[in-house]
Amino acid sequence: MEKTMKDGNSRHRFLFFSLLISIPFLLLLLVRSRRASFSALTSTAGSGRSGGGSEMRGLKIRPGYNSYEAYIQRQLNKTLNPKLRKIWTTRDWERKIEVFAAFFADLKANGLLANSSKALCIGARTGQEVEALRRVGVSDSIGMDLVPSPPLVVRGDFHRQPFGGETFDFEFSNVFDHALYPAKFVGEIERTLKPGGVCVLHVSVSRRADKYSANDLYSVDPLKKLFGRSELVRTRNIDGFGLDTEVVFRKKKKIQR
Repeated sequence: MEKTMKDGNSRHRFLFFSLLISIPFLLLLLVRSRRASFSALTSTAGSGRSGGGSEMRGLKIRPGYNSYEAYIQRQLNKTLNPKLRKIWTTRDWERKIEVFAAFFADLKANGLLANSSKALCIGARTGQEVEALRRVGVSDSIGMDLVPSPPLVVRGDFHRQPFGGETFDFEFSNVFDHALYPAKFVGEIERTLKPGGVCVLHVSVSRRADKYSANDLYSVDPLKKLFGRSELVRTRNIDGFGLDTEVVFRKKKKIQR
């Protein structure tokens, strides 16, 4: 009986140490599996209409994100920064509204925006863009950001907009560089734009964006490829708070059969 107990204890110790030794290997396999899944998502989604992250000529996704949660947290680190939010709502408030209002007035003068347009500002943070639209007469306008800022900005992820299809006549964004999945970013714009609707992006192609950016854009060619359901209307050089290029697309109208 004593021998049986000793044999049983030996087996238990053997199983315990075997499990103890195997745990690090299991964890390593789990981490590699998650990284592989994430890597596959970002690499295969690139040029596809249904995909997410992309690597194409002229557009590079920045490394360092091993999960979508890590990406979102990094974006929130900027959006929720109390010093930045104070600057956005005080010192920068009127200055940015004046600059955005000038951009929107030019778009109105060129027939790309109207007082009757239903407008969305993507990545609006505290809502200067929305206020600027309303001041130039586009009253039916709203902003969207990860952190809401009532009454101008509602909560939403630009990779998965919380709006129905063909909702807006006009969409504006100056945060394309923050998109981890550019194809999803553009796909959601084209999904929620009405046929004939206009999208305006302010981007940087001649300088690298800030440390919170998720991609780097080196020309407007990748945007032309991503906006597969739209036509390029115009591009021009601008001075927009560190962004140097305005790109305007119009969603193609449906063919009547």
